Amino acid sequence: MNKTVEERERVVVRFAGDSGDGMQLAGGRFTDATAVLGNDLATLPDFPAEIRAPAGTIPGVSAFQIHFASRDILTPGDAPNVLVAMNPAALKANLPALPRGATIIVNEDAFTRRNLEKAGYPVSPLEDDTLAEFTVHRVPMTTLTARASEGLEGVGTRDAGRAKNLFALGLLSWLYDRPTDVTERWIEGKFASKPAAKAANLAAFRAGWSFGETTELLDVQYKILPATDVEPGTYRQVNGTTATALGLLAGSVRSGLPLLLASYPITPASELLHELSKHERLGVRTVQAEDEIAAAGVALGAAFGGHLGITSTSGPGMDLKAETIGLALMLELPMVIVDVQRAGPSTGLPTKTEQSDLLMAMYGRHGDAPLPIVAAQTPGDCFRSAFEAVQIAIERRTPVILLTDGFLANSSEPWRIPELSELPEIDPAFAKEIGAEERFLPYARDERGVRPWAPPGTPGLEHRIGGIEKQDGTGNISYDPANHQTMTRLRAEKVAKIADELPPLAVDDPDGDADVLVIGWGSTYGSIRAGVRRVRDRGLRVAQAHVRHISPLPSNIGEVLRAYDKVLVPEMNTGQLVKLLRAEFLVDCTPYNKVTGQPLYAAELEEAIVELIEAPTEVTA
Repeated sequence: MNKTVEERERVVVRFAGDSGDGMQLAGGRFTDATAVLGNDLATLPDFPAEIRAPAGTIPGVSAFQIHFASRDILTPGDAPNVLVAMNPAALKANLPALPRGATIIVNEDAFTRRNLEKAGYPVSPLEDDTLAEFTVHRVPMTTLTARASEGLEGVGTRDAGRAKNLFALGLLSWLYDRPTDVTERWIEGKFASKPAAKAANLAAFRAGWSFGETTELLDVQYKILPATDVEPGTYRQVNGTTATALGLLAGSVRSGLPLLLASYPITPASELLHELSKHERLGVRTVQAEDEIAAAGVALGAAFGGHLGITSTSGPGMDLKAETIGLALMLELPMVIVDVQRAGPSTGLPTKTEQSDLLMAMYGRHGDAPLPIVAAQTPGDCFRSAFEAVQIAIERRTPVILLTDGFLANSSEPWRIPELSELPEIDPAFAKEIGAEERFLPYARDERGVRPWAPPGTPGLEHRIGGIEKQDGTGNISYDPANHQTMTRLRAEKVAKIADELPPLAVDDPDGDADVLVIGWGSTYGSIRAGVRRVRDRGLRVAQAHVRHISPLPSNIGEVLRAYDKVLVPEMNTGQLVKLLRAEFLVDCTPYNKVTGQPLYAAELEEAIVELIEAPTEVTA
């Protein structure tokens, strides 16, 4: 049959189903095919917290959202235009997010009485007015997948049942004209050793495509042209975890130091351990430690031995690493701590995202113990932020905290691969061997306040380490009160001097006459930019700035804040950066806080910015 082809600038699609339905796989394959076509894209995986919630229940729903377009995009999208719901629970869990007129494609076979009861539906939403505001396509995916596998050698009922996610993927691939060869090659490689599974998945994927091509249910196919407003270069799709691993690895290569990552598995940081373990041929060593404290100790021991010591964790693990981080600060050794933030406190919402570790990163150690903090902004920016964290740690002899979060770690976007030569060299500047007549001073400092790095085994550089306060210069144990005050000041000044070499805070204020400044940090970057773009499209004036270096802050940030009468600070916490800005610069900032475990949405920021612009400015006498 002849079908209409329509061109769209952008689309947001969400796959949703039971945690065993393969929604992450289907979404990932759809993303790969979209990247091949050259669309700009951003994704948002959404995992259930339970390891295995009861099948068919709302707590067990897993979803994957992708926003793809023919122009530059900034977020995974506020709300899906299309929802693929594999069962009633997936429909019920995601229905509140759908705008009126959205398209819903449901696996009609899954809407049995038992599954409806599990989802809390007294009657099927397919049979009443629940979905009256939407365009609904009822597709018997389970039945059609089983028919596609009939007669295939070695393919049983179980193989066919597991492949219905590939049917959904094939149908969506047809609907949005995604290439099929990318997915088919992946299936053939993934299931090369399992002929029955390979046959079932290929048959299901092709059947989904053919259903879209031939059914009268779908009479329109959509095309999204490749994006043209992107910087030339070679791109690959990365999530924040992969980009972080590559940034750490690049820091290892440019410094010439072997990389050792010691970690204890914790959601959502565990994937960084998995990712770096793939690079043993480049000298990477990974250790799965017995606990968080041991992991931090191994990383610090590697730093003492002259290696690049890294440890990774999420919120609760940072609590346990705090003492060792304080020891690293006292020893003044380079070490990178990657905190992939999640919703807390305690176990909290381990698979959901949040920005609630900022104050812990700033102050979560006993004693006066300031250290540098770098916050990544986008999945691709995790590369640059990880590299900078390594550079600061090595060149300034200090532990550095790199803040990412669950959204950044799991979401993906196209990332331009840099040439290694584009990255600055990192000089470890190890202390040199000295003669017998010379005296080595392990806590003597250069003009930046940096002490020598002397790996054990270097003749003449033997020195004592430990957590007790050091004497200035010699590094001997010292209980002298005046010396303790001196060393506390010197350690703080060393961190503060980093600001001298940081780039100034950039402000996006096209005409220089904005009514409001929106300032954020971390993964709110895309949502804030998108919200600001929408406000400007309404003819209103708004400026934007985003802070990568939380400690020390850029040297011009106070000047920037004081240049605007109104400052909005959006965060995925109850107001942490806003506390720092108010305390440090005595400026009045308006917080916008969200702690639902979900990213900020551009639409809600748009309204918050407009509300602040239109609010009367208080005049003080």
